[in-house]
Amino acid sequence: MIEKVLIANRGEIALRVIKTCKALGIKTVAVYSDEDTKSLHVKHATEAYHIGEGTPAKSYLNQEKILDVMLSSGADAVHPGYGFLSENDDFARLCEKNKINFIGPSSESMDLCGDKMKCKDAMLKAKVPTVPGSPGLVKDVDDAEKIANKIGYPVMLKSVYGGGGRGIRIVNSDKELRDGYESVTGESMASVGKSAILVEKFLEKTRHIEFQMARDTHGNTVHIFERECSIQRRNQKLIEQTPSPAVDEETRTRVGELVRKAADAVGYTNLGTAEFLRADNGEFYFIEINARLQVEHPITELVSGLDLVKLQIDIANGEPIPFKQKDLKMNGFAIECRINAEDTFLDFAPSTGPIPDVTIPSGPSVRCDTYLYPGCTVSPFYDSLMAKLCTWGQTFEECRLRMLNALNDFYIQGVETSIPLYKTILNTDEYINGELSTDFLKRFGILDRLTADIKKDREANKEVAIAAAVIHSEYYKSRVKSTPETSLHWKNKLGNS
Repeated sequence: MIEKVLIANRGEIALRVIKTCKALGIKTVAVYSDEDTKSLHVKHATEAYHIGEGTPAKSYLNQEKILDVMLSSGADAVHPGYGFLSENDDFARLCEKNKINFIGPSSESMDLCGDKMKCKDAMLKAKVPTVPGSPGLVKDVDDAEKIANKIGYPVMLKSVYGGGGRGIRIVNSDKELRDGYESVTGESMASVGKSAILVEKFLEKTRHIEFQMARDTHGNTVHIFERECSIQRRNQKLIEQTPSPAVDEETRTRVGELVRKAADAVGYTNLGTAEFLRADNGEFYFIEINARLQVEHPITELVSGLDLVKLQIDIANGEPIPFKQKDLKMNGFAIECRINAEDTFLDFAPSTGPIPDVTIPSGPSVRCDTYLYPGCTVSPFYDSLMAKLCTWGQTFEECRLRMLNALNDFYIQGVETSIPLYKTILNTDEYINGELSTDFLKRFGILDRLTADIKKDREANKEVAIAAAVIHSEYYKSRVKSTPETSLHWKNKLGNS
């Protein structure tokens, strides 16, 4: 049984794992870089060890250094969180070699999931529908162009080793393809030191819908409902919700069976996510398996009542999943907004620096997973995600209004944030009516509407300020106005001169 877990991560996900471990009586080991000396995960873990400089390559991606800490601290398991080493099959293999329980899939399964071509082949054999595209890796840019002209533009160039929205380009012509090919190759080389590219048909007006899956070492597989992740920019998710307005019970059952086939096809164990594109005609096409816990896992917890980190640990301990598919019931609605330190009007450029003050939203059915506290710093070395703000409601409208109130209550001083963007999105009729697609921001002119909302707010604030100034001025004049009575009063107080 797992007794001490090293968390090979930082920020809010490290705190999230620590919380469950504490509830289970499991000791925790934090690792931290120079940048994170004063971070909350360092304070809340049972033990904490410094592992290097601020740059990820010299700290959170330094496998040998993290292994040294695992061995010296006596940790018998490691939780990778998400990002960094979470989907690195070499790291999982290193843990296996040193008899350290990796809380996630096996290195073999992770390797298969991470190689988009191998994974696609496995899905085709399992009769899981995939997006039409190249039968294998393209040889070069000329080969990519030939395939693109065969299946028709627009197409998507995808690096086999991409992830988190990186290594992907949508192109609409031969010229764009050649430029995009060079760009995707460069991104992949910079990220993992190698490149291999697929060409796939780009399906327009699609929804991005994923299913949370769990599979134990006894061969039991379940899905824990879907999450709608269509509101994105540059293939990075911004707002997620469950249930999806496009998924009814029949669809959930049908796609859930595809999820089971997908998990079985790659020999998956532990928790993961099967991601799909839903075309305008209602068909679902498999994209990939994320071999880790997802950023958006809290909304699944809110509607299922499960602790997914606990379930990960239980499966890693060799325990069977303690429920069957028929036992799972979805309760209510949940929304997550990723609170990013970004400047929306500077092309979502990262915004970094000290946070002098912060107010975290709270209240019934409001959950905020965050590393923020007054006096902390948003580092330029790491992802811009500062917090995951989640709300639950018995109805979608209750959940949406609760999220708007929570966004209004969230105060972060010192950096630009994505909060104003989310308030604009959640107030649109298109969002309320469930008209979601991966091109939502562009399709409905959200940035222009955000600009209009900000201008409207400024005008309203200006009017309030003017009104307040007038009231204050009138009040002041009424207090200092000279009257015979007040003159006589002061004359009596001061005496005759």
